[in-house]
Amino acid sequence: MLTAMFTAFLLIGWSIPAFASPAETYTYSFWGKPVPAPEPYAVAGVANGIDLGVGALKTPNDLHVAANGTIVLADTGNNRVLVMNKEMKVTRVIDRFHTNDTFNGPEGVFHDGKGQIYVADTGNRRIVVVKEDGTFVRTIGEPKSPLLRNTFQYTPVKLAVDRADRIYVVSKGSYEGILEFESDGRFDGFVGTNKVKFNPIDLLWKRISTKTQRSQMEQFIPLEFNNLDIGQDGFIFTTTSEEDSDQPIKKLNPSGADILRSKGYFPPKGDTGNLMLGSRRGSSIFVDVTGDVSGMYSGLDSKRGRIFTYDKDGNMLYEFGGLGSQQSNFRTPVAIAMQGEQVLVLDRDIGRITTLAPTRYGSLIREAVVNLSNGKVEASTAAWSKVLQLNANYDIAYSGIGKSLLKKGENREAITYFKLGNNREWYSEAFKRYRKEVVQSHFGTIVLIAAIVIAFIAFAVKWGGRRLAGQYYEEVGMLRNPFYTMIHPFNGFWEMKYEHKGRIKIALAILFALVVFLIIKQQYSGFVVNFSNPAEWNSMDTLKFVVLPFVLWCVANWSLTTLMDGEGKFREIVMATAYALMPFLVIYLPQTLYSNVITQNEASFYYLLDGLALVWFIWLLFVGTMTVHQYTPSKTVATMLLTLVVIGIMLFLGVLFFSMLQQMISFAISIFRELSFRY
Repeated sequence: MLTAMFTAFLLIGWSIPAFASPAETYTYSFWGKPVPAPEPYAVAGVANGIDLGVGALKTPNDLHVAANGTIVLADTGNNRVLVMNKEMKVTRVIDRFHTNDTFNGPEGVFHDGKGQIYVADTGNRRIVVVKEDGTFVRTIGEPKSPLLRNTFQYTPVKLAVDRADRIYVVSKGSYEGILEFESDGRFDGFVGTNKVKFNPIDLLWKRISTKTQRSQMEQFIPLEFNNLDIGQDGFIFTTTSEEDSDQPIKKLNPSGADILRSKGYFPPKGDTGNLMLGSRRGSSIFVDVTGDVSGMYSGLDSKRGRIFTYDKDGNMLYEFGGLGSQQSNFRTPVAIAMQGEQVLVLDRDIGRITTLAPTRYGSLIREAVVNLSNGKVEASTAAWSKVLQLNANYDIAYSGIGKSLLKKGENREAITYFKLGNNREWYSEAFKRYRKEVVQSHFGTIVLIAAIVIAFIAFAVKWGGRRLAGQYYEEVGMLRNPFYTMIHPFNGFWEMKYEHKGRIKIALAILFALVVFLIIKQQYSGFVVNFSNPAEWNSMDTLKFVVLPFVLWCVANWSLTTLMDGEGKFREIVMATAYALMPFLVIYLPQTLYSNVITQNEASFYYLLDGLALVWFIWLLFVGTMTVHQYTPSKTVATMLLTLVVIGIMLFLGVLFFSMLQQMISFAISIFRELSFRY
């Protein structure tokens, strides 16, 4: 019978939810699922070297757009730099400068917006500065400093220049960080360093190995940056090629600290919900990043050829692009740059620049973000509303409208939109303001109700005290016994076992009530503490997490204690276990009511109640087990731990039985089909 129950629970609760395949363009919902979305950007044009009139591009590696719209491109394989105007017409090909000096595999290029082009001349290990017309300015050679280790090899691959003409260089193998040069070319030190990550097992082996063995092991060193860009606010965006990192993109302040905000549903790391799908599995690998207006920025994922755009808070605004052979796809994207609202992507293998322009959907999102950033609340709300007409699943639009309403003081309406957008942080802020409004408007009524409640409690306590005055022994009925046991566990469990005050039907009623209260808690808890996905929430899961553990505990404890001289009967174990659940029963309803009047900052007391109920339950279960079986405290602890082990064994055997049952059914079906084909 138990096996049948166990199998039924497995069939009920352990169904694997279907995972929707991501569409071509999508956003991520609060629950981590890719939600199809309209296309934010579309191809406006493509251009290769032939189209530009300079011959085929050969393994180009970098692209940069200056503030005045001038485009510079590092044509690495041809050892040259192309200068183009806003219309993408080549105005200059720089392949020789100074006294017939030439580049050697330049992999990085940057236009400072003042007419000077900085080139990472990788093969020659130097920085070359030239003007737009090709006039040579200067070279910055290999840095010399005691800060550099003896084995350091300077190989500049990417670079950027800030408003003060400080030069930031990414060098191959430079795990110390980004090299910073003063405007005069003097090496100033390193900026920003990725943290060292290591495998704990490798660290353990290294600790116990000999000095000779340690010298032969791989060292724990931070990963190097692979690209950088200067944002419009002057801070440095960086990318790192690291699998499964929550910080592949960083935003460094002048002291090298990462100040990138991550207040979205997930860290700004590209794909999060489809890592095990498709032929290219695993996290996104960013190879370039570009800053945009109003704090927006876009990262280029080389693994799947996708572009992820985020706002200044780290909310993913949209995704587009992809690998493929179509014109709108890329083969080996290596660089990205913004030219106004347009996005330029450089493809290395096919030597092509793809220009993508925002669609109406993408333009509306950009318009809403920019207007909100500039304080134009009405315009931002209007744009977000139009976005929702195109994509009703766009949570950020709801949050955007909520922020606009909050700025206008419409707190109650803002609460609704923040809830639709699953934005608990801003929901809490709006709720706090709305709650203050309500308290100020109904202060007299609230004080009157509080006074009545306090007076009622005081009267009840006084009345109860008079009834108990002079009594040395309190007679407790069967219905009150579970509550009495909560406060007086030793007496309560003793009376339950030896004075027969416990009842199986009361124990089952407690279990049933707990299931109901837990369902109420999961469904009606306040928004700030309620993380149940309404699309996947199933009341039957409560049986899996309450009834199944209860049954397993009772069966395992009874099976074990029969071998350990336990005096408890199965019905006594069931009653003791159920009575121990009373703290959850008492706390859940008030906790649910409390959760509906708190903000996110006040949620710690809510979780404290959960912890209190758990500790109280364990204490009652300990006393109940000890009393029912007449064990010593140490033997009771050992029995409880062994019961958990037995539960694990029962689960293993159950899963094994279920798996074998499935195979036997499949085998029988195969034989039946074989026979039906033959006869």
